[in-house]
Amino acid sequence: MAKKVLIALDDSVNAMRAVDFIATAFDKGSKVTLFSVIPDTAAMCEMTNPELTPYFLSQRDVFCSMEDKKRELVNGAVKEAKDRLMSAGFREEDIAVKMENQRKGVARDIVEEAREGYDVIVLGRRGLSGIKEFILGSVSQKVVHAVKDTSILLVS
Repeated sequence: MAKKVLIALDDSVNAMRAVDFIATAFDKGSKVTLFSVIPDTAAMCEMTNPELTPYFLSQRDVFCSMEDKKRELVNGAVKEAKDRLMSAGFREEDIAVKMENQRKGVARDIVEEAREGYDVIVLGRRGLSGIKEFILGSVSQKVVHAVKDTSILLVS
């Protein structure tokens, strides 16, 4: 049965595993959205407060180029994910791409997008250790706890 599928995609190996799982296990008539949130480093780059450390000020250009690099990596991952889905038999017109700058937080932005009526949200599980995940949380864990009325599939 065809579904409306939201794949939370970044440039990680686990995100690509999620794509591969959808490619092999889901109906090829499903509507798939590859959804990426780009972390917001631009706001930090605009800061001119004199209290900023001299180290940050000296490294500002490097830090501020991170958003561009992240966008480049995610664009590559989106292209690869789309290619994998099409190679598995999904039609190009059934694959949507949404990439947006972080508004509230990566997990909260995924939850916000999920409210658009998806049947399932697919996430790659991050490779945090049990202790780190317990203390820091993870995007997948936050999404699992925040989403209501939508199935969630975590792919390891």
